[in-house]
Amino acid sequence: MSATLHQPLPQHEPVAAPAARLALKSDGPSRGLLDGAWWPRSRDLLSELPALTDVLDPLWGRITRIAVNPKYWPVIPHDIPVDGHVVKAGWFTPEIDPHKLLLLSYGTGRWDLLVIPPETGAESAARLMAAASDYDGPPLTASALITADEARHAVSAADRPLDRDEAWEYEGGASSTSAAVPAQAGGVSRLIIGM
Repeated sequence: MSATLHQPLPQHEPVAAPAARLALKSDGPSRGLLDGAWWPRSRDLLSELPALTDVLDPLWGRITRIAVNPKYWPVIPHDIPVDGHVVKAGWFTPEIDPHKLLLLSYGTGRWDLLVIPPETGAESAARLMAAASDYDGPPLTASALITADEARHAVSAADRPLDRDEAWEYEGGASSTSAAVPAQAGGVSRLIIGM
């Protein structure tokens, strides 16, 4: 009789979940509508929430409930297991800003975080995190803060050098199909071409 020896399978070390990308206001009475910002890596609450509660539980007390708007969360489970306990999840369409996460800690308090979309670039996410965690503000809702940042980012993209055809039209060589119309937006004049 011959014996067959099998090589032992390699032991895989458990992979630690990546740390939460989070910016919070400092301690003290908070002003503004947000207590900070969270930049999840995906739209999967089951995989993203444990890293967030790992950071927040020691700071704010055990997070027991969350509420979100389902617009950007494809699946919202009722119970989300996190380290040592379960977080109850709820969703409210008109009551909660689509870019906000409401967190409740048993007997301790409530916090509102801006949820930065996972697909957001690092520079935009850094600006949004800084704005949401600023002590004095922002006096904007989560969606208004994202919209304002996108508008500012679009303005800086419009400051790029003009290509040859755009420069020709800008200098007076406009074609018969385009017209230049000045517009006022927030007290700032801008030029709209091609109306």
